[in-house]
Amino acid sequence: MIHTRSGSTSARRLALGIAVAGTVTAVLVLAFVMIPTTTRLPEQSAVPTSGTLANRLTLVPLDSPRPVPDLRFVTAEGRTLTLEDFRGRAVVLNIWATWCVPCRVEMPALDRLQAALGGDGFEVVALSIDRGGPPAVEAFYKEIGLRSLNIYVDPTGAASRALNAVGIPTTLLIDRDGREVARKIGPAEWDSPELVGAIRRHLDLPEGTDVAPVVAPTPRR
Repeated sequence: MIHTRSGSTSARRLALGIAVAGTVTAVLVLAFVMIPTTTRLPEQSAVPTSGTLANRLTLVPLDSPRPVPDLRFVTAEGRTLTLEDFRGRAVVLNIWATWCVPCRVEMPALDRLQAALGGDGFEVVALSIDRGGPPAVEAFYKEIGLRSLNIYVDPTGAASRALNAVGIPTTLLIDRDGREVARKIGPAEWDSPELVGAIRRHLDLPEGTDVAPVVAPTPRR
């Protein structure tokens, strides 16, 4: 009887462990989408490795700023740009795709952030990795009424590999010298007071511009 109880207890513990593991996995899937790839990622680690995985799902400042690869992408008009074209401006670089559910959820907040803070000294660069190119992104912008973000697309996915982004959305804060100063894995309310304050601190942006209140978006015509 003792042996039977021990076996039953072990089975219950195993079942509980599997359930907990499944819950954690589900939460992580909702937080970000893994990028399928057969290409070996760069050897350098671009993702902060200190702390737990839960901590890495928050905005994590780097111990010291590091250069960002000079990524190449195209605009809605088909013009080729690189990150070097944004030198001198602080940038929130968001890697995303229209097929990524968490990405879709956070895009309105990024649009509001660009509307509030965007200008000569700052831009939210929402860089899509959609293979469908600019038309796929433009259709999505019209669908949910994004009006402030520009369209930037890297249909090759090379940008996410160069940044060692294991999943999307992945967001980098890049200073005026083109260096990464912080990174976040997973979606966020980017126009929340807490994150706007953190962006200002990390990117040395002036105070005084408030994020506009949330309003129902008006679809583009």
